[in-house]
Amino acid sequence: MNEAAVPCPVEDVQGDNRWMSLHQRFVLETKEREPEILFVGDSLISHLIYTDMWETMFAPLHPLNFGIGGDQTQHVLWRLSNGELDNIKPKVVVLLVGTNNHGHTADMIADGIMAVVHLIRDKQPQAHIIVMSLLPRGHLVNPLRQRNAQVNELLAHKLMLMTRVQLVNTAPDFVQPDGTISHLDMYDYLHLTPNGYRRVFEPLHDLLLQLLAESDETDETNNAQSLHKGP
Repeated sequence: MNEAAVPCPVEDVQGDNRWMSLHQRFVLETKEREPEILFVGDSLISHLIYTDMWETMFAPLHPLNFGIGGDQTQHVLWRLSNGELDNIKPKVVVLLVGTNNHGHTADMIADGIMAVVHLIRDKQPQAHIIVMSLLPRGHLVNPLRQRNAQVNELLAHKLMLMTRVQLVNTAPDFVQPDGTISHLDMYDYLHLTPNGYRRVFEPLHDLLLQLLAESDETDETNNAQSLHKGP
């Protein structure tokens, strides 16, 4: 059994129930908001909401941010299976998770991500799904960086046959010619700096605008056809 692909909540080892409290808050937000874009994932997603980019570029697009620091694929799978995809109909779902799946192989992580993608497709058939590739990590070449690259290669093949699902290469040039990652892009060689967020998410913003425009055109066409047919 691949535990990375089996829904599982985070164990409350610290005793403050923060993870479950965040999940419950997200479920409540689905009952109060009507997002056009849903961001789902780990800290790389959750920290986006604290950047200037969020206020100036993403907030006007009516998003919800369901990112929780430290989440692994099985944790996101549990959250989305337990209310976070209910009551809403986003036009686009953005997913970034997997780098925290320590102890799991690249195959296990890729299958875990695919389990999340299939769940999103089942619960949100109208949504376009953007899967963001895993970022490189570590100042120098290391096994986790290599593992993440292998996950991305596996995802490219697994997602190829799916419709309305797109794998986006998040950081094609984060790794410098000497094999290092700059602290100007990742301050701790894992989490993004403001400059790193711009490099990763500005291209995503352009893609989101394109997908939203296409979705609006489809809605207008469907409405026109419905009116033409009459009652």
